[in-house]
Amino acid sequence: MKVGIVGCGLVGHKRSQALGKQHQLVAAADVHLGRAERMASQHSGCEIFEDWRKVVDHPATEVIIVATTNDMLSEVAIAAVKRRKPVLVEKPAARNALEIEPLIQAATANSVPVKVGFNHRFHPAFIKARQIWETGELGELMYIRGRYGHGGRIGYENEWRADPKIAGGGELLDQGVHLIDLSRWFAGEFPDVSGHVDTYFWKMPVEDNGFMLLKTDRNQVALLHVSCTEWKNLFSFEIFGRNGKLQIDGLGGSYGTERLTYFRMLPEMGPPETTSWEFPGVDQSWALEFNYFVDCIEHGRPIQGNLKDARAALEIIVTLYQSTQQSHK
Repeated sequence: MKVGIVGCGLVGHKRSQALGKQHQLVAAADVHLGRAERMASQHSGCEIFEDWRKVVDHPATEVIIVATTNDMLSEVAIAAVKRRKPVLVEKPAARNALEIEPLIQAATANSVPVKVGFNHRFHPAFIKARQIWETGELGELMYIRGRYGHGGRIGYENEWRADPKIAGGGELLDQGVHLIDLSRWFAGEFPDVSGHVDTYFWKMPVEDNGFMLLKTDRNQVALLHVSCTEWKNLFSFEIFGRNGKLQIDGLGGSYGTERLTYFRMLPEMGPPETTSWEFPGVDQSWALEFNYFVDCIEHGRPIQGNLKDARAALEIIVTLYQSTQQSHK
């Protein structure tokens, strides 16, 4: 595939690196041209622009990756699908559930595949966990427990993620959308949504912590906490079945070695039979997700981690924001 990238910051850079030798980056745009220049320097023949429209309109681009700030995600993706170019748009795909609707409508009207950047589904520990889950060995789901957080950095409260006009929300919208998506992947829909968001440490108008209690119509619960006052980066996701538990810890890098542990309940109960797998090395989730998307495009397959998944996650987040606002009145 010949690819165009809009947004050449940290995530855009990861996306460009994940193309490998299989795909070609032919155009890149960023409001800070220097970032586009640095990206292009690693991809022979890549043209650079300040105006994102030139990437979307570029005659050579076959797939568009949108890795902008949240306020531009939907606008750029809509322009691409109207030109009938498949799009991988970074999570959360829009600032809120209302903003994602025009993108869903445009993608449907133009029959253009759109993938949302839920790369956590493509971490090897989750791929392995999903394989075990689909065997039915764990038995019926009881509940999910997830924690995801970082400690910010000096000046964090001055970054774009702290600006509600640009970001749309805080930690709940940033890392929280991943935990919600992963929970829906295993548990399905959550019609019952409750929780609390608050700002405890960072002097910013968006939340630095989000607490979620999500319930299915069968009272299966996802108890989730996202935080940018975690201080030591942390990722932990546990899936509890009647016959055992799957536990994913770490995402590599500063989050620690990625690990999946399978705890099998024994007939006599007591200490479970335990099997662990570690996945050291470079994070391959970005490349695996893009290659999966290309495969879906080429074979006309339905996409997992799509716009409807993003909308469902955003609807949960909107509900939590609204309930918190009402409780503060």
